[in-house]
Amino acid sequence: MSDAEIQGLPKIGRPATTALANIGITTLTEAAAHGRANLAELHGVGPKALRLLDEALTEHQVTWADQ
Repeated sequence: MSDAEIQGLPKIGRPATTALANIGITTLTEAAAHGRANLAELHGVGPKALRLLDEALTEHQVTWADQ
């Protein structure tokens, strides 16, 4: 999949979306490149947000950089 096809983030909640935006992540591709473990450490990114990101990445056949 090209980056153009997976722009934006799934609806993961305002705290998680804000946490990602604060470090410059606005797309699913950028989130994947940052790594699941790194995102899990951010305040506002909880288990539900990570699960939704996992699902979106699987849907687009993209893997986390740290997996």
